Amino acid sequence: MTSTETLPTQLFLAGGWRAGGGGTFPVLNPATEEKLTDVAAASAADVDEAVSAARAQLSGEWAALPGSQRGRILAKVADLIERDAGELARLEAIDVGKPVGQPAVLDIPNAARTFRHFAGWADKITGQVVPTDGYLGRPTHSYTRREPVGVIGAIIPWNTPLMIASWKLAPALAAGNTVVVKPPEDAPLSILHLARLLGEAGVPAGVVSVLPGFGPVTGQAIVEHPGIDKISFTGSPEVGREIAVAAARSFKRITLELGGKSPQIILDDADLEAAVNGTAMGLFFNQGEVCAAGTRILVHRSRYDDVVEALAAAAAQQVLGDPLDPSTTMGALVNEKQRERVLGYIAKGRDEGARIVTGGARPDRAGFFVQPTIFAGVHNDMTIAREEIFGPVGAVLPFDDPEEAVRIANATDYGLAATIWTRDVAAAHTLAASVRAGAVGVNGWAPIDAALPWGGMKTSGIGRELGWSGILANTEEKVVTVVL
Repeated sequence: MTSTETLPTQLFLAGGWRAGGGGTFPVLNPATEEKLTDVAAASAADVDEAVSAARAQLSGEWAALPGSQRGRILAKVADLIERDAGELARLEAIDVGKPVGQPAVLDIPNAARTFRHFAGWADKITGQVVPTDGYLGRPTHSYTRREPVGVIGAIIPWNTPLMIASWKLAPALAAGNTVVVKPPEDAPLSILHLARLLGEAGVPAGVVSVLPGFGPVTGQAIVEHPGIDKISFTGSPEVGREIAVAAARSFKRITLELGGKSPQIILDDADLEAAVNGTAMGLFFNQGEVCAAGTRILVHRSRYDDVVEALAAAAAQQVLGDPLDPSTTMGALVNEKQRERVLGYIAKGRDEGARIVTGGARPDRAGFFVQPTIFAGVHNDMTIAREEIFGPVGAVLPFDDPEEAVRIANATDYGLAATIWTRDVAAAHTLAASVRAGAVGVNGWAPIDAALPWGGMKTSGIGRELGWSGILANTEEKVVTVVL
């Protein structure tokens, strides 16, 4: 087990640990508001050095490794994540604020599964032979190759840092790319531990650098660096737009996952107990700080009052407290700014006429806590029904028929995920095809897996991660034609 006193807090740059050119910054425990440690901040010069080391490996030791060997290294990373699962879950809990049981059962196993899944792809990335009519009367042999994009800049959010870092690293490395990672300022500790595991697994020096730092310095240097070929970013639409504009200047490839305002549609035939339990999970897991959080609960009018009452009871049963206490079911929001943002949305909902059924306040205790909150009497033009809150706040809206449910579900700028609760298989498939979202769960909230592509439509982003789509997103297709 590693304490925060012995955890690396420096930059992991070109295979070694060193101080950052940007000084240091404090990392707080959201549940206590106390400082955990100080972490090094990377400067633009540090980014430049990391990119140089990454570019050298594109024609160096890493490029020379066959896919089978890259796969063995990635599988070793998965083994090491599982070995250190307890410590990684603890770091996520004290750094992000989430109850330790949540990363233990989801984030950490998913990270290991992701590295193991892409370890299996590393020696199976193939092109295809394409028959043609020939060239000027002569036969040809044409085929395609999938080659690494190059150096990838990966910018990670603070809500599930280890898991999303794994989503970006594993497919990129399987395809032979090199990566410069910027962890989130608010929660860098689990990714710094992952950097240690990458070295232990045998990832050559320079293939991955992990550079904590600030967005306007470290992040901007990564996005604008001419030696970086692609940016993979998970975060807000506002920052995503800035990255897309900056990347366009040098025609960098981009993958952007930019959050959501995901509907959970409860039809009149749904198993109400299962629907309420699953909907509550989609609302309150990780304090609602989830890009796919199901915060718009669309309920058939015949079940509306029952669902509102049951969700209010589920909210009231949440135990707010120390993330390391096994009895805690909801932790603190990541920082004071996020707490005030969520409280501001709650006030906005009240001001616009929605009714608070339960919650709606800040508990009288240390830490960045907000009570789990349920709103009823919501209509879809209210702010709380349209904007991503990123906190434990649910808005319950009625509908009269499935067509109306689809209209409400699609009346949003976002399109990341959706959940449908029903016993009717035909209705499930029909609604899943009609809802504009990148991922739809039926009778289960956010059933993610490393084998399944992940990403959104509309403001929720561009491109996909994971699955075979993750390989496609991290390779360029080259055509070779031999005139025979």
